[in-house]
Amino acid sequence: MKHTGGLMLVGVGGFLGSVARYGVTLLVAPVVTGFPLPTLLVNIFGSFLIGFLGELAISTTLVTPEARLFLVTGFCGGFTTFSAYMFENTALLKDGQLFYASIYLAGSIAGGFIALYTGTLLAKLWT
Repeated sequence: MKHTGGLMLVGVGGFLGSVARYGVTLLVAPVVTGFPLPTLLVNIFGSFLIGFLGELAISTTLVTPEARLFLVTGFCGGFTTFSAYMFENTALLKDGQLFYASIYLAGSIAGGFIALYTGTLLAKLWT
């Protein structure tokens, strides 16, 4: 069982990321109806985290390979929800909500890219 430790790190991180994602839904969904804002927010913030932590893992020794497994692969993997994003976008299109589907699609892609790039830059400035 050579990879048991890594599997545990990813599993626990994924559990915590999934719980955090559900927490965002509980907080945000009652405030905004008719638009999948919780998923948009977690995907953008998750992209930022992956950019920030990934850059730290590459450029420094602050994020160990084990921490990267736990935080990036586990937590961020459980926290971000690309499959839910695609499902919700398809549902908007099926409901004839082309405007919302377009905003959701473009906002997720542009926001995710900007957040990931910002996280990378912030990590570089920090180190």
